[in-house]
Amino acid sequence: MRTRRVGDLTVGAQGLGCAGMSEFYGPTDDDESIATIHRALDLGVTLFDTADIYGRGGNEKLLGHALAERRSEAVIATKFGLVRAADGYTRTVRGDARYVRRACEESLRRLGVDHIDLYYQHRVDPTVPIEETVTAMAELVAAGKVRELGLSEAGAATIRRAHAVYPLAAVQCEWSLWTRDLEQDGVLSTCRELGVTPVAASPLGRGFLTGRFTAAADFEPQDFRRVTQPRFAEGNLERNLPLVGRLQALARRRGVTAAQLALAWVHHRGEEVVAIPGTKRRKYLEENVFAADLVLSESELDDLSAAVAATAVAGERCDPAMARQLGL
Repeated sequence: MRTRRVGDLTVGAQGLGCAGMSEFYGPTDDDESIATIHRALDLGVTLFDTADIYGRGGNEKLLGHALAERRSEAVIATKFGLVRAADGYTRTVRGDARYVRRACEESLRRLGVDHIDLYYQHRVDPTVPIEETVTAMAELVAAGKVRELGLSEAGAATIRRAHAVYPLAAVQCEWSLWTRDLEQDGVLSTCRELGVTPVAASPLGRGFLTGRFTAAADFEPQDFRRVTQPRFAEGNLERNLPLVGRLQALARRRGVTAAQLALAWVHHRGEEVVAIPGTKRRKYLEENVFAADLVLSESELDDLSAAVAATAVAGERCDPAMARQLGL
């Protein structure tokens, strides 16, 4: 697999999002998840993305266990900053220095490692100056507990302020054919100006761009897409299906799957881009990895952008609670 630079780290152009291995997307199977992580390493995937909130820390434990015997082959990225209430859904954001230090220690323990390769602030705390948060994160680098720093879902101005305190290696944002906010709000141009690697989260539109979902009944009852995601809500789901239909038609013309074509579109957004599609099954991992080296022509890229026009998507990309966290 082609590689990318993330600060001083070298990673495969496509990583693996691990959140769904522990919750959010229906039933989980630890054995299959671990097998998927091992298969990812075999295929040249080196960046594994998790967070302390996923599975209430369980995802970090799972990833740490899976990588215990192959730690030297992997680049581990995790996140802090979202604090989950007892109801399992309500979340607050923390970025104070004391919390940063504590969160890092807890993630190191759950992962079973002596350092985290890439440490993100999951959401920016509006009550704490970003300078305080990043200063605390930089102290973790100085202590050898973290190698590189990043922000997740941060605005352009915040990225600049953070980068002035300590050079950021990565900024992670949701980015796909049907979510292109960072291309329009200055985040992508700011990353390129500062030399920060953009990491595309949910590059398959939380699975919708695969074409595997055509009705609400296709989702498990507790699947968070069915419960909280506006684009999957009744009415919006039906209005969005034609977009996927056009994507599938283009995929058939090329002889690939809709997922592979959607991922290839993300990879073509820039030579510095890293995509982290999530999956908990080897079957889909292998399908996704193929897309990292799929070459598309300019006309194919134009056709894709037109077929799944971001302005045609029905529904907001997140619910009101998440929108507040993102400052939207």
